[in-house]
Amino acid sequence: MSVRVREVIDALERFAPLPLQESYDNAGLQVGLTETEVSGALLCLDVTEEVISEAVELGCNLIVSHHPLLFRGVKCLSDQDVVQRCVRMAVREDIAIYSAHTNLDNCMDGVNFVIAERLGLVDVEMLAPRRVAVSMDGREHTVLSGSGVMGYLPEAEDSLAFLQRVKQAFSIECLMHNELLSRPIQCVALCGGAGDFMLDEAIRHRADAFLTGEMGYHRFFGHEQEIQIAIMGHYQSEQFTTEIFASVLGENFPRVPVFKTTLSTNPIKYL
Repeated sequence: MSVRVREVIDALERFAPLPLQESYDNAGLQVGLTETEVSGALLCLDVTEEVISEAVELGCNLIVSHHPLLFRGVKCLSDQDVVQRCVRMAVREDIAIYSAHTNLDNCMDGVNFVIAERLGLVDVEMLAPRRVAVSMDGREHTVLSGSGVMGYLPEAEDSLAFLQRVKQAFSIECLMHNELLSRPIQCVALCGGAGDFMLDEAIRHRADAFLTGEMGYHRFFGHEQEIQIAIMGHYQSEQFTTEIFASVLGENFPRVPVFKTTLSTNPIKYL
């Protein structure tokens, strides 16, 4: 039985409903027709020209990304920037693009739960949960949403060992952190991507450590020996998002060919 793009979107939005996205976001269908039959799906963090070429080579006419290709308004379709070129290329190759962004960050078992799992945390809960109204299968109900999570290491460990755990688990080339915490670390709060806005919430919950993908310089000040801060890198913190997509598609559409991109789309390099 054939599977249409619309059906894949429905499955993804049952897992990560669109109402969970932040007000500034643009998750959802980016390019393409929803009634098209899916020949295969390529999963990625970022949509680039190289990723679209990879989809073509694999025979995939659907790309599922974490970061939206169309994050801001596009007033022209030429070849002036990467977004415009990607849109033109996707349309030319008849490839649909769907993105699950902050709705995937905020949902139960979403991006932050995957980070926690990679670190071996237990008793993981949303850091600042809230109820959001969603419409699903013709019914209205509420689901839990939250921008970060908090969990516990099975055994407390010193700060250096913890930072090494983070560095190894996510293959981080350059892990930024504040001064080493003198007390053991067991309670860990985290928020993938640009999550420094959750630092105060982590402190309020008396977490021993806070992890995120990006944080401004001045946010480091004033927290010495209050909390261990570690900055993983935006790409590094969200690189396993494709595992969530693969799980949802595999469970719902076992006959649809699904591929994870083999390309690193991290634009930041380390010397």
